Amino acid sequence: MEWWAAYLGLGVFVGFFAGLFGIGGGLTIVPVLAIIFQARGFPPDAILHLALGTAMASIIFTGSSSVRAHHVRGAVDWRLVRYMAPGVVGGTFVGALLVGLISTRVLTVLFTVIAYVLAARMFIGGRPAPARTLPGPYIVTAFGAGVGVLSSLAALGGAGLIIPFLARCNVKMQHAVGTASAIGVPLAISGTIGYIISGWSRTDLPPHSLGYVYLPALGWLVIVTMAVAPLGAWVAHRVRGDTLRRGFSLLLFAIATKLLVSLF
Repeated sequence: MEWWAAYLGLGVFVGFFAGLFGIGGGLTIVPVLAIIFQARGFPPDAILHLALGTAMASIIFTGSSSVRAHHVRGAVDWRLVRYMAPGVVGGTFVGALLVGLISTRVLTVLFTVIAYVLAARMFIGGRPAPARTLPGPYIVTAFGAGVGVLSSLAALGGAGLIIPFLARCNVKMQHAVGTASAIGVPLAISGTIGYIISGWSRTDLPPHSLGYVYLPALGWLVIVTMAVAPLGAWVAHRVRGDTLRRGFSLLLFAIATKLLVSLF
């Protein structure tokens, strides 16, 4: 089978939704990569780790393309990015180092639970109190650290946690998406380094692996996602905020369901 075609097809899907919802792509890439890696006969106890590490690395490129598209529309709050990024980077690196100590099944359960909770909260929504605003920089940095740890363990890219937080603080949905995209890039860089270190000592990983990052899959994904992400960003700025929020929640719910089914 020509595996590159599967990676390219996945890249088109991920790139569009990365631009549309500000997600780095981890939630969509991980389950599909896990299926592909299983079909290719990779070590069973390393499949999800490789999927997570490769997805995290892809977020660097997908997120960068998405950020550019949102920035030109004035939808990135760079002040907020500066506050949150240090916590995100530190938390992500710690989470990536921990991932090698956690079993595949535990990782799968954690990934599924996080996705379901986020999907439910985003869909139910409700308008935040008009007076609610963003907390101070120290709280924002601490929140970023928590986002980093959880995102690293599930290759979330951070958007699934950051967007609901910003929306509850009365940040416009399109701006929440753009800002989350920008925060996701340093998160992905730190997480990728952690995944490389975490899997560096394993000798049974497939050829062309850099720790838990499988380079052939990463290369094909990057080619397409960076080209398609701007299209998703263009669409995001032409739909209502409520529609964008509910669409994001339904995407999370569908992916969580698919992953839950895979447990059985």
